[in-house]
Amino acid sequence: MRYGVGLGRAGFEWSGRGVIQWKQEWPTWTPPAEMIARQPELEKYSAENGGMAPGLNNPLGARALYIFQDGEDTLYRLHGTPEYWTIGKAVSSGCVRLMNQDIIDLYKRVPTPSPIIVRSGALTSV
Repeated sequence: MRYGVGLGRAGFEWSGRGVIQWKQEWPTWTPPAEMIARQPELEKYSAENGGMAPGLNNPLGARALYIFQDGEDTLYRLHGTPEYWTIGKAVSSGCVRLMNQDIIDLYKRVPTPSPIIVRSGALTSV
């Protein structure tokens, strides 16, 4: 199976081996502190403020698969996006974006735990 993805922009790429350790349908989005420092207007969605409620405008979209390394959450995800025009581009803060219908399909296909490899800005396997 092959999906179009959007990946991390320059300076936000992530590569390596990990494990899809956790999955969530219609996830709440809580931007990390580093993102809030760059974009203070996101403070209202911080973990302390309860995050952004699930829904079609949520940056994580319809599903999220959480990447762990050595038992630790990397804070990187494979997730849906309401910003379909970003697919095929390097625009994210490091996560792997898919169209919502694709992440819904992938979510059903990937058991936890599942290994994942991201190489030089390209997702090579799940």
